[in-house]
Amino acid sequence: MKLKKLISVTLSVIMTLSVAIAANAAETTQSDSQAVTNAQQSGLYAHGVLDSAETEAWQLWQWNETENANYFYLPSGADSSKVELYNNSSMDIKIDDATIQSMSSLVMNYETGKTYTVTVNGEKSSLRFMKSSAEAAIYVNNSNADGNGTGLWEYLSADKSNSASATGAIVGRDGSVDNSAIKKIKGRGNTTWYKDKKPFNITYSSKVSIDGMEKGKKYSILANYQDASLARNRFLYDLSDAVGMPYASDSRFVDFYVDGVYKGSYQMAQKIDTGSGNLLSDIDETGYINADGSFAADFAFTCEVDAGAGEEDYYFDSASGNKITLKVPELAVGDTYYDNVLNYAKEKFDAMFNAIKNKVSNLDEYVDVESLTKIYLINELSKNWDAGVSSLYFTYKQDADGNWKFFASPVWDYDNSLGNATGVARELKNMGVTDYEEPTGWWCMHKGASKPTSKSSSNIMFNIARNTTVLEAAPQIWFEKFVPAINNFAGTDVSTGEFFSSDVYYNILKDSAEMNYTSGWSLYTSSWICDHSSLNLCHYDYRTNTYTQDTKSTYYDTNTFKGEYDYTVDWLLSRSAWLSAQMYADYKPAYILGDVDLDGKITIVDATEIQFYVAELSQLSDKSLLAADVNKDGKINILDATAIQLQLAELS
Repeated sequence: MKLKKLISVTLSVIMTLSVAIAANAAETTQSDSQAVTNAQQSGLYAHGVLDSAETEAWQLWQWNETENANYFYLPSGADSSKVELYNNSSMDIKIDDATIQSMSSLVMNYETGKTYTVTVNGEKSSLRFMKSSAEAAIYVNNSNADGNGTGLWEYLSADKSNSASATGAIVGRDGSVDNSAIKKIKGRGNTTWYKDKKPFNITYSSKVSIDGMEKGKKYSILANYQDASLARNRFLYDLSDAVGMPYASDSRFVDFYVDGVYKGSYQMAQKIDTGSGNLLSDIDETGYINADGSFAADFAFTCEVDAGAGEEDYYFDSASGNKITLKVPELAVGDTYYDNVLNYAKEKFDAMFNAIKNKVSNLDEYVDVESLTKIYLINELSKNWDAGVSSLYFTYKQDADGNWKFFASPVWDYDNSLGNATGVARELKNMGVTDYEEPTGWWCMHKGASKPTSKSSSNIMFNIARNTTVLEAAPQIWFEKFVPAINNFAGTDVSTGEFFSSDVYYNILKDSAEMNYTSGWSLYTSSWICDHSSLNLCHYDYRTNTYTQDTKSTYYDTNTFKGEYDYTVDWLLSRSAWLSAQMYADYKPAYILGDVDLDGKITIVDATEIQFYVAELSQLSDKSLLAADVNKDGKINILDATAIQLQLAELS
């Protein structure tokens, strides 16, 4: 009997496991009794944790046609040398010299990278173990999702409207386990939903935390299917947090298992939703109703510019021609004030759009200029293909002074950015953009134009990018908020703050990514993805305000995850260099270089402030950090303090 046939037999019975004494005592030890609640198929299962009481974090071995071998894709929380295996097939399974009897389990020593020989009924094949580096693992189990014996993945994938409850496990990097139940799991996304590797929204029955994230119930688990680096969304979500966007979805790289089958490397993110522990925690989704039941004069709401909005969505057509979906509150036909809420949101959105388009001097009365400028810079930096088309969110609420206005936030959905997408040739020609895939050239000011000389467009990002108030604010915000964060990203071993250095993200992701692609997902998913094999890198020296671009291309092995990842990082840094060169002439620093205590003078106290900071004895504000980088190398260290001392001594 072939092993790949053996693992395809469907079981519907929850089995209580017995214990088998290992055939090779040097490699195995006896295990406690188990119940594998997610055993939907017949074969060999591995436990994600060495915990006899845990029943949800089991996974089936998976056949790799290319390598003609079975694989176990273990989570980062698994033990690094021992693994518990359970054989729920009708035949004994032998791994090298150790035999796992039918319906029995054992603990064996294992090594990643080593090939084991498996024997079943006299037939031999190979077995290999891989272990993730991700921040957590998410197990979701329901072998009877529709009440008729249909497994969870099959049932959910059949229709995005399908939803189900489930049991599960969250396994941390330290091997900790949270077995909180899943109240609801349902498909999500627009074009991404129709890919084989599907994204979902997950609502837990109680608040849970993923690798230190704030506890919450509602999460979106993103497949990042079209992004071979698996990192573009994470980079830009974390960058938005680092630059102080009003809402920034916290997220983690995770491995995703459904009914015991490994589904790949995913990103678990805070869902755009209200309530304690959720992203929009300060928004009252019932604020449109007064205490006496009447319709409120003003209330908070979150909306999305969404060209793909359809009948199933709660949306309105703005005066500008954009479809705007209301995410909070989200009412259904027949609900009280259904039309009132839409009309109120439409009135406010149209007023903001017109204020941006007409370049009014009092723009801040309609929208928070700082967040609007930041969302523009994130879209400009990333050359986001979807800029102003979809997944562009605005939240209408009161500012600190009680004034009602829009805040451009949260950021969302950036897999078609940072040099990933080719774009649509016809649209690019109409816009007059010939360098979309490159890290050079302006983007947002052209997006949505009907011809290269167009001075108007219904695309809101086109209008934001041409707004004089935004353009005046952009250089200050870029150099004082974005550049320090991007310098961290360009550094090494930076794992503090909101935006880590690229090597830290890589080390978290690399083994999970290797599992993802070994399990069958492709590095190249469609003709929509541009050529990532080479790049002319751009550089910007902040000390001398010098911009250069390499004349020779850097080449990347796009057959590997590392090549795809390195391309994404280099594209982001090159794009940052180009933008810095363009905006430097209009940048007016709001500080004196070296004036760390911001008292208007450079004294020995400023050098001491740097020394305390380097010794981790004090903290510095964002503006002080900018002033402290005296030699403008993007780092704060003792050399900066020395530069001040030399200047005061008139030695430099």
